[in-house]
Amino acid sequence: MQLQEFFDEVGSGRIIKSGSPTHLFMIALSNQALRLTVQLNNAYHTPDEIRDLMAQITGRPIDPSFSMLPPFYTDCGKNIRIGKNVFVNAGCKFQDQAGITIGDGALIGHNVVLATLNHAVAPDSRGDIQGAPIVIGKNVWIGSNATVLPGVTLGDGAIVAAGAVVTRDVAANTIVGGVPAKFIKDIPAS
Repeated sequence: MQLQEFFDEVGSGRIIKSGSPTHLFMIALSNQALRLTVQLNNAYHTPDEIRDLMAQITGRPIDPSFSMLPPFYTDCGKNIRIGKNVFVNAGCKFQDQAGITIGDGALIGHNVVLATLNHAVAPDSRGDIQGAPIVIGKNVWIGSNATVLPGVTLGDGAIVAAGAVVTRDVAANTIVGGVPAKFIKDIPAS
């Protein structure tokens, strides 16, 4: 299986059967990501070294304006797209098999979880998975310990309050919070 074929399959929303070729490819990607994240997380690295390791994890160039405080965790890595002037704080976990796109200027707080996969509900097929991408717009701020679930788009300028669990799309220039996250207020134009 080729990487783009994998991305297309997982991002399609179709059920991925446990033990299928797509699932086995996903496990191989996870092992590659584990090797690189262990390297990232278990020694001091300069900002340039962090960007270089993130480029290896994602398989894409990382803009010099990117900044991150490890540790960082991913069980794939190859389906993360990061814009310019993005900051990722310590302890974040990105489950990116179905795709995570992070827009320019995004700020991602401590221990944020971005999860693009769900397991089947039926107990006899619980190992099966279904994916949907996460899209984070420009200048979004995601507060510490928030979780963003599969298929969610965060509109430009949105704020996700600390500890929120985001289960559906968030409109641009709004603040959401709670479990599940609900609209709190609009952000006034500056």
